Amino acid sequence: MIKKNEHLDLYYQMVVIRILEEKAAELYQQGKIGGFLHLYIGQEAVSTGLISARKPQDRVITAYRDHGVAINCGLSANEVMAELLGKATGCSGGKGGSMHMADVSKNFWGGHAIVGAHLPIAAGLALGDVYQKQNGVTICMFGEGATNIGYFHEAMNLSKVWKLPVLWVCENNQYGMGTSVERASAVSDIRQKAEGYGMKNDFVDGMDIIKVREKAELMIEAIRAGEGPQFLEVITYRFRGHSMGDPERYRKQDEIHKWQENDPIGSYRKYLLKNKIVSENALNKEDNKALEIIEEAVKFAESSPEPAAEELFRHIYVEEGR
Repeated sequence: MIKKNEHLDLYYQMVVIRILEEKAAELYQQGKIGGFLHLYIGQEAVSTGLISARKPQDRVITAYRDHGVAINCGLSANEVMAELLGKATGCSGGKGGSMHMADVSKNFWGGHAIVGAHLPIAAGLALGDVYQKQNGVTICMFGEGATNIGYFHEAMNLSKVWKLPVLWVCENNQYGMGTSVERASAVSDIRQKAEGYGMKNDFVDGMDIIKVREKAELMIEAIRAGEGPQFLEVITYRFRGHSMGDPERYRKQDEIHKWQENDPIGSYRKYLLKNKIVSENALNKEDNKALEIIEEAVKFAESSPEPAAEELFRHIYVEEGR
């Protein structure tokens, strides 16, 4: 049972992510953010629902569309925005940028730029928990495009062989870069790939935060109870391009508008009001608070210093005594 204050917090987190991403797109167009920028707009209910279901000992690792995941894991908007702008006050010291956000102290083991490369790392994290007799579950998020490469199959196989405590979460947003699922995958339902490894699997509507959270809670606790790895396919959609440089010639506006009608934030807002869980005034306050947080984050990031030149040589090797 989700309490009133939890509902407000979930709503707030999604709104913060949305406003942050919209602002990031604006800053990118102004030339203040370099490199690649993959926005999470449209997928906010996925990470917010998933991560709200975890316990402190549960690890989270994801791919390059990681800004929202970072916020849900407890990183501040200031840290995230500063990292986007490549500033020393960013969560990765301004050296990781959009695709490499992380904070191990919050059990967020990072965004990873190479498609699917973090899946074996997730298996390793879970194996470490088994060795250390920790009661944690590793939540590994990835796109459906990652399921077509070797890293995916190696990680699936070993996690099942060793009965590792991993929740594999495929964020099926319908397109791997500019290629639709139907044109790249031999099966239409991505979760079918888990069947090949005898792995329990399920799917959920990723535009509905309540459904995502409920499904995640059930699967995480089953894994924690010793049932082995499980696979969850989350059906979602990105409202923007694959990255900021995407001309989006591969999908029609009608398709985008159809998904936007089921906007995860708008749908959740309607649900909360219809069921009289919270008032419209309370939701408006969360909207305003989120807007203020992002405005402050932009000011913080823009006024923060660039990383010092000597930072280029730090974090390459393990420092002696650590």
